[in-house]
Amino acid sequence: MMAGPGVSARASFRIILIVKVLLVEDSVILRESLAEHLRAQGASVDAVEDGALALAYLARYSYDIVILDLMLPKVDGLRVLREMRASGAAARVLVLSARDEIAARVEALNLGADDYLVKPFAEIELESRLQALMRRSIEAPQPQLTVAGLKVDPARRVASVEGQALTLTPKEFALLVALLRQRGTVLTRGRLFELLYDSRSEASDKVIEVLVSTLRGKLAQAGAPDVIQTRRGFGYVIENP
Repeated sequence: MMAGPGVSARASFRIILIVKVLLVEDSVILRESLAEHLRAQGASVDAVEDGALALAYLARYSYDIVILDLMLPKVDGLRVLREMRASGAAARVLVLSARDEIAARVEALNLGADDYLVKPFAEIELESRLQALMRRSIEAPQPQLTVAGLKVDPARRVASVEGQALTLTPKEFALLVALLRQRGTVLTRGRLFELLYDSRSEASDKVIEVLVSTLRGKLAQAGAPDVIQTRRGFGYVIENP
């Protein structure tokens, strides 16, 4: 990652699973640098430059992680945080701020922030904070998700059928995890697209049909039953046993 405002040193991100991130930062250099590297590691990132846009995105999309600067144009970060929590949004929030006062940290944490990082910061420290939040956000209550001989470990990013390892692309893996975590719930093509891609993607939500097809093919090749059901006109579901 190139050094930018508020950033020092150099490190590489190691995101443990595809997550959906909202990055709210008015510094163009820092915003683009962070977004580029998060996307390179498989995260789905929406990056915006002011608080008004942040609230608009939060009203429309669900996120696992929000990286939130406090000093923002139009609507400040504390108000974004306050309105976000009032709406019931459960995303983990990492606040970035040049303000190092104890009172500022306490206020942000009291409003619902999960962590607070003061600028300038070393990238290795940012990485560590994000890893901790991502683990808390994406690890399932049970270490593995299972159905009909299929086992998926979200934390280790591995899947197998009767002990035989599956080779899945990041998007195929994320699709399988999404369906397993919401077993019994029909997920529309649009909803799955929102979970797997960021709003800047030029792909159509029809890409979900392709992912479902390739995932089914790999499961069948490994000897797994066809657990993904298509509800025509509605979406896809893995039923409860």
